[in-house]
Amino acid sequence: MIDYENLYWLNKPFFEDYKQGFEETLNSGWYVLGKNVSDFEKEFANYCSVKHCLGVANGLDALILSLKAFDFPKNKEVLVPSNTYIATILAILHAGLKPVLVEPDIRTYNIDPEKIEEKITKDTVAIMVVHLYGKCCRMDQIMELAIAHNLKVVEDCAQAHGATQHGKMAGSFGDFGAFSFYPTKNLGALGDAGAVTTASEELAEEVRALRNYGSRVKYVNDYIGYNSRLDEVQAGFLSKKLKRLDEINAHKRRLANVYLGQLNDKVIKPVVETGYFDVYHIFNIRTPKRDLLKEYLLERGIKTEIHYPIPPHQQKGLAGVFDGNYPISEEIHATTLSLPISFFHTEEDVAHVSEAINSFVSKHL
Repeated sequence: MIDYENLYWLNKPFFEDYKQGFEETLNSGWYVLGKNVSDFEKEFANYCSVKHCLGVANGLDALILSLKAFDFPKNKEVLVPSNTYIATILAILHAGLKPVLVEPDIRTYNIDPEKIEEKITKDTVAIMVVHLYGKCCRMDQIMELAIAHNLKVVEDCAQAHGATQHGKMAGSFGDFGAFSFYPTKNLGALGDAGAVTTASEELAEEVRALRNYGSRVKYVNDYIGYNSRLDEVQAGFLSKKLKRLDEINAHKRRLANVYLGQLNDKVIKPVVETGYFDVYHIFNIRTPKRDLLKEYLLERGIKTEIHYPIPPHQQKGLAGVFDGNYPISEEIHATTLSLPISFFHTEEDVAHVSEAINSFVSKHL
């Protein structure tokens, strides 16, 4: 059996470091907003080439607090890709703002800069981009549009730890970068965790207060804030794993290269572009016979996932939020399949998966 993901085997190489770190935290007697958090914030800010990093409870909170820090008027519009994971849209709604869907580029699955301008209105205040699957958006073009229209930019970097465009890190382009450290991420904790990155001292101070009950000074509350603090234990784990994030990304890129080289061209593979360093949190392919292929692989002991089966505008929980048609998003959601590409997988595993897919292609495509 080739698992899609297995968190035990993914984290086993780090167990000894984790045990040591946990003992140190346990013996410190300080468990909230202590040395582990401040150390990780400095380390991750340095890794992302930004001035500030603020640890928060999870990736969704990272997105919400980023938007709340701007203090936009209620119901102003935020542009967001139509094929994103629902968390991005939930953040906009929880911040009291209106999500406006922009179709992605069918090649990269990221928001299409050529389609952004037509969605900008007098009520648009921000663009929330999503570096989907570990590939940076076309941030040079997006930042030009944002500057021209005086829009704020929040990067959803939940799948893009270490990804770059033209040498610049995900999370360092916009006003904010919002990261999730959910256990399956390239930089994953052993539970929920997240962070916000920014170059702005003022915005950093806003998030620092918002995450801690709206307080800058103990028992003095300047805002209606939240309890969204990165846990000391998780921060300690993240510091240990951060030291090997480049190794993790390099391994996943090697696995991706096996897929790219061996998979039959009748399945649509991730696009590879000059100037982009993709970290392949997810390696997705597309085929109109996605469901049949998924079943075929499972029968042969290969587990896969679908990221994501239902587009946001068709989710029951978002009924009435959107109007219009989103055919590109619908095509992606109906045809995408995510293949095994974890830190514990081997090149032999990936070659076996490729062989099984090629066998399917010869019979069904």
